[in-house]
Amino acid sequence: MTSPFDHPWLGGLFRDQEAADIWAPQRTIAHMLAFEAAYTRALGKVGKVDQALADQVAQQIAAFKPDMADLRDGAAKDGVVVPALVAQLKDAIQPNTDSIHTGTTSQDVIDTALALTLRDFSDLLDVRLAALTIAFDVLADRFGDRPMMGRTRMQAALPIKVSDRLVTWSQPLAAHRKRLASLRPEVARLQLGGAAGDRAALAPNAAQISREMATELGLQNPATAWHSMRADIADYANLLSLISGALGKFGQDICLMAQQGVDEVTLKSGGGSSAMPHKQNPILAELLVTLARFNATQVSGMHHALIHEQERSGAAWALEWMILPQMAQTTARSLSAATQLCEKITSIGKQ
Repeated sequence: MTSPFDHPWLGGLFRDQEAADIWAPQRTIAHMLAFEAAYTRALGKVGKVDQALADQVAQQIAAFKPDMADLRDGAAKDGVVVPALVAQLKDAIQPNTDSIHTGTTSQDVIDTALALTLRDFSDLLDVRLAALTIAFDVLADRFGDRPMMGRTRMQAALPIKVSDRLVTWSQPLAAHRKRLASLRPEVARLQLGGAAGDRAALAPNAAQISREMATELGLQNPATAWHSMRADIADYANLLSLISGALGKFGQDICLMAQQGVDEVTLKSGGGSSAMPHKQNPILAELLVTLARFNATQVSGMHHALIHEQERSGAAWALEWMILPQMAQTTARSLSAATQLCEKITSIGKQ
């Protein structure tokens, strides 16, 4: 079955093109090739291979166009895509195969590609969070002083101002931006451990190689590999769910406020009904609730993926590949939908 993000019609509701581009397979492969090129160039800088040769091979790696069908078959056989990718590289760049990949491992390549993806995706998240904050501020300027009924447990309680409701939508965004800023350097990190994660094959140049690579790739340079230590990745997934959850609260409130008989918010161009043409359904608000609930169900899977046995796991690692990209795209769509929803609000509270 096609993913809802790529479905011919469900994609109209769930897809976020900017996020899809960041997580696209072609972009991931480009990140993997960037790792391999940076590694080859670093080998030249520490004198393990001739510097001029390393630079030449690195340029060939960066420009390489892999056979994607062969990569698919290789992943089916090996459980990871890197052996097939490296085999293609070595076949294309003979006879200089010693300057390609030797001393690293598949997890170094894939995790570094993930780090580059998360770095780019975090940029998108921060821009979207800032834009939504501005959209909420615009609503506060327009409607914040209006009165409305405060509700507890969905029952009328006491009168409040619209600004009192708005702050529960906007205030969490500032906290999430701070969490993102703190977490970014923890996930945008080079992965370089080699076969068993101890960098033994890179001795005595491991520290210099990792430093050179991190600088070239624009990533943090951890002192050791994090092959089997995935708490920061799980923490990033938690943040994704916190963001979509906060926006789900916004969406749920709008759904309730838009009910006929409550009429605390007016929206332009709502969704239509095939059976009742008089209806204007709060589609984007409902979508925010759906996306929040989806991400909430995925967080437990990312916590299962913390259990990496010994020095490397196949099972737990692959679970991340299934879950994290979907959570990221869900969160991106939540942010774009929330901003669109703000733009559709023509009135809140009593005039």
